[in-house]
Amino acid sequence: MREVLPELLAAYDNGGAAMATVVNTWRSAPRPVGAAMLVTAEQEAVGSVSGGCVEGALFDVGIEVLANAQPQFHHYGVSDDDAFAVGLTCGGLLDVFVESVTPESWPELPFVAEQIEAQKPVAVATIVKGPHLVGNHIVITPDTTLGSLGTERLDDTVREDALGMLAGGRTATIEYGPEGERLGEGLQVFVASYAPPADMFVFGAIDFSAALVRVAKILGYRVTVCDARPVFATKKRFPDADEVVVDWPHRWLEQQEVSERTVIAVLTHDPKFDVPAIKAALKTNAGYIGAMGSRKTHNDRTVRLIEAGVTDAELARIQSPIGLDIGARTPEETAISICAEIVQNRWGGSGMKLASTEGPIHPGAPR
Repeated sequence: MREVLPELLAAYDNGGAAMATVVNTWRSAPRPVGAAMLVTAEQEAVGSVSGGCVEGALFDVGIEVLANAQPQFHHYGVSDDDAFAVGLTCGGLLDVFVESVTPESWPELPFVAEQIEAQKPVAVATIVKGPHLVGNHIVITPDTTLGSLGTERLDDTVREDALGMLAGGRTATIEYGPEGERLGEGLQVFVASYAPPADMFVFGAIDFSAALVRVAKILGYRVTVCDARPVFATKKRFPDADEVVVDWPHRWLEQQEVSERTVIAVLTHDPKFDVPAIKAALKTNAGYIGAMGSRKTHNDRTVRLIEAGVTDAELARIQSPIGLDIGARTPEETAISICAEIVQNRWGGSGMKLASTEGPIHPGAPR
């Protein structure tokens, strides 16, 4: 929706629009999940969901939806009969949901647009397929929920899942049971996340950093590796990183925008690198600051940080030794340990085995 938002807002108070959104893709589908196309009340087509393969068919669907305000769900792929008529000649498959967007059907749209334009995280969850309630929305931010999918249980379940997707900047369709049961079937909810991926800054170009980059990308982070040593800080050593920077971490960090979604992982455990880097990190509002090293290394580093003017309150923000105690040994295991702590820090889990706990698995979720 983001790519057609200006046109959608213009049409919103002028007869509305039908919006077609890609909610699932397989194989070589030409556009990603979330791609959108509009059909306005003036019968103008805006945007694209397939690069031209099925837009003609969807234009006709959009006209129908504008006329009767009933949402439609369509699956497109190659078939012997209609490959060149309404099919994808590239061999891809996609599901498209078409809905009416008017002040009556989408009263939350102005709020969503404000959040997007202000670059504040917001997710829209829509029932796109199921036995009932198709087309219902809820709008989710870290602090707010607007609208309803139909039941409190379904709203609570989807909100928890959507917040996790929003934190990672992920957009996808999730399937539930008819009443919102996880691992169920029959009810498909499309969650569109509108937020830039959260940043992870990894200081120290070492083997553990390379493993952390790989795991962090799975969680949806935009990852930057920074190290002052050009022989180690190379794209060849960190092919999965979004950016590799050769600079002193503290100097580079002072030039970056840092939010409460930002993760800072200091993996150098070398005083000339990590003390200035941690001190600079503590001046930001980063949501997670972790530092690698043994307990002895951490104790020695704490003394140096205090000598550098770091307060007790600031020291309490540092997660060190970094990661959860899962018995990690290898760089890959350590990366999972670190990311597990990051997730725990975000949502407030206990870090214990679920089998030894009681009550809801997800904090705030119904039993």
